[in-house]
Amino acid sequence: MAEVGTAAAVVTGDEPQLKQANGEGEVGNKDGLCFSSVIPGWFSEISPMWPGEAHSLKVEKILFQGKSDYQNLMVFQSATYGKVLVLDGVIQLTERDECAYQEMITHLPLCSIPNPKKVLVIGGGDGGVLREVSRHSSVEQIDICEIDKMVVEVSKQFFPDVAVGFEDHRVTLHIGDGVAFLNNVPEGTYDAVIVDSSDPVGPAQELFEKPFFQSVAKALRPGGVVCTQAESIWLHMHIIEDIVANCRQVFKGSVNYAWTTVPTYPSGVIGFMLCSTEGPEVDFKKPINPLSSEDDSHTETKGSLKFYNSEIHSAAFCLPSFAKKIIEKAK
Repeated sequence: MAEVGTAAAVVTGDEPQLKQANGEGEVGNKDGLCFSSVIPGWFSEISPMWPGEAHSLKVEKILFQGKSDYQNLMVFQSATYGKVLVLDGVIQLTERDECAYQEMITHLPLCSIPNPKKVLVIGGGDGGVLREVSRHSSVEQIDICEIDKMVVEVSKQFFPDVAVGFEDHRVTLHIGDGVAFLNNVPEGTYDAVIVDSSDPVGPAQELFEKPFFQSVAKALRPGGVVCTQAESIWLHMHIIEDIVANCRQVFKGSVNYAWTTVPTYPSGVIGFMLCSTEGPEVDFKKPINPLSSEDDSHTETKGSLKFYNSEIHSAAFCLPSFAKKIIEKAK
């Protein structure tokens, strides 16, 4: 989320121009849907996606500000969460808590099936999901399709411990639209698809709709799995209800909702949809492919797991009563 070391093949266009930045300013998207800004000493995240509240971090220094063909980007050094990546005014990751998201969106699906070999990542231009997928020694092929090359370059420059995933020799980076990429994938290609998308506004909206899930299902083998970012149970149950209903219409195997805690995301939690296609049964709640010491042997480059383990895997599917009730009824 180039040269991607000497190990990864790249399908891309021109290099984006990066520039350093210091100062204060407004950080919103082109449609004016987010009003996040840097006021003296603070970054405040304000959006109609979470009306009536704001989320703020103390800023020590703005490291980068730029605008790609798709969005505004900013990186700043925070007082408490390390460096922070912001896209269109919304925090995407921080050095301190990115592990909770990257590890869970990756290992919840990959630890639920035996010996995954071919994995597709949609989005994920920061490289964190790639870092986690590459811990699985059974994986032979990792494709990633990210629409915004500037996200990849900024992440490599400012978040090398996250973007290290691009250095794996199994990775092929495709710069382009994820929906178009999926439409050209031969049927039954992948064991797992991981959709690391932003919130369902603007270009990301179609990544939450039924036609996209149909394309994902077609790209998966029988008994293949998908995990996609699926919003917050505290803020977006109406969106989650629609996502669950769409997935139940498309995926004829298992359909589940899980969640994890990420302090710098709105409400402090984020959810995931985990689905499987018809075929070998998948019980997402019981990991059958735990990460071994062999899988986690490259700790010098990737670091050790900080958040995920088999216990928290199973616990992620335990939902509060209000969310469980709505999700069970979604059709």
